[in-house]
Amino acid sequence: MNNNEEKYMQKALEQAKMAYKLNEIPVGCVIVYKDTVIAQAHNLKETNQTATDHAEIIAINAASKHLNSWRLSECDLYVTLEPCAMCASAIVQSRIRKVVIGTLDNKDGAVISSKHIFENNHNHQLIVKTKVLEQKCKKIIEDFLKNKR
Repeated sequence: MNNNEEKYMQKALEQAKMAYKLNEIPVGCVIVYKDTVIAQAHNLKETNQTATDHAEIIAINAASKHLNSWRLSECDLYVTLEPCAMCASAIVQSRIRKVVIGTLDNKDGAVISSKHIFENNHNHQLIVKTKVLEQKCKKIIEDFLKNKR
């Protein structure tokens, strides 16, 4: 694991903490272009009452706006929790180059854990790295769920 991966995952964790404070599922995401964070987001599904307001979708939209292009082929996405099917599909559609995942989601994860959306796409191949700051990413989700019960 390189220091940049940890650095950017730490920024994604900061976003997850912001979601936690809003009583949202604590997932954070950052998108990096040429070693600069160009978008960062956290879940806002409950806050905005919008089903698609997942951290990855919000970040992809912000990065596309920043670059004035839907093609994010020179961008890397860092996310604290393995993307769901909707977010994994959006990542494929936006042509993200690399996805770095903090912790896997055995229930709804659609990259490694179940649907394997990245493997089944024919648009382009993504680089995937998992388990970056895994314990920290896992703990924030576990703490949130424990406090909800």
